[in-house]
Amino acid sequence: MGETTEFQPVLISSEPVQLQALQPTLDAVHTHIGDVPALLDIAKDIGRTAPHPGQGSTGKLWELLASVTAVDVAAGRILEPHLDALHILAQAGHDQPAGAWGVFAAEGPGQKLEAKKDSDGGYVLEGDKPWCSLAAQLDGAVITAHLPGEKGRAAFAVDLRDPGVTCGEPAWTSRGLREIPSGPVHFNRVPATIIEGPGWYHQRPGFAWGGMGVAACWLGGAIALARDFAESLARSADKGRAADQVALAHLGDIDRTINSATASLARAAERIDAFEPDAFSSTWSGALRVRGTVAAAVERIQTLVNQNLGPGPLAFNEAYGKRMADLSLYVRQHHAMRDDAQLGARALQGDREW
Repeated sequence: MGETTEFQPVLISSEPVQLQALQPTLDAVHTHIGDVPALLDIAKDIGRTAPHPGQGSTGKLWELLASVTAVDVAAGRILEPHLDALHILAQAGHDQPAGAWGVFAAEGPGQKLEAKKDSDGGYVLEGDKPWCSLAAQLDGAVITAHLPGEKGRAAFAVDLRDPGVTCGEPAWTSRGLREIPSGPVHFNRVPATIIEGPGWYHQRPGFAWGGMGVAACWLGGAIALARDFAESLARSADKGRAADQVALAHLGDIDRTINSATASLARAAERIDAFEPDAFSSTWSGALRVRGTVAAAVERIQTLVNQNLGPGPLAFNEAYGKRMADLSLYVRQHHAMRDDAQLGARALQGDREW
């Protein structure tokens, strides 16, 4: 299921002919589905030329992320943090690093990572960081850590190959994103280069822009499911079983949903490249709108496709089942009603466009 259109790029704001350049990358991703080292190598190759958000090609960046995720959700989950790490470093004026990188900014109860000054005036990291995806296979990471006596966390660049880095065994039982376990990492006086001081990581516009890039990945996975559904209906019609009104209505619903979510991303990309904060209200409010719109679209598409295709492909089609499970976990990076409550509070304070 989905083999004939699996490699089609996802269109957000480009002309269709412009997306043809993505085809070799998408073919390579498909060849290496499930092979994390190979997918990391592909991410490194992409990172050498991929645009950064806010530099005139944000829509093309999101098309790249969505297109890779449409081939394989896990591949998009590998690519996105690598490109985000490169953008974070570039935003702060640092050179592009070698190797495959991640971004570790999550916090967890009972786990704290601190940055302390060492004898030569630099910093070392001590403590634990949760939710460090693929840490044992990455070369480096952008990591947030607490500075003693300071509010907020500073951002650091860290070599994950340092002997003071210990990657814990992830208690990863998920059926989704099985090849990308997220577990704790312990740092024992690991040298770290400060990127920027407390608060910068979350307050920079790129934090919101990166969050919308994740939404582009979600949309790519959902579009792949929609293509699975459309192809299933077409095959059934070829065999003399035309789609009934319910299936057609659901396909029409999916079409509207995709177009709405894509338009939201395209509009955001244009505003990011113009970087007109007044026109975009606050940058984070814009990100909450886009992420909420796309997350709702993804969940709607998953529901409709599942209802129509039934248990068969979930039980017997490996590619479809993997895509559905991977996407279900990935989209939960959106915090649903809690993010809407945050957006509502901002709207009540006047941060709205209506």
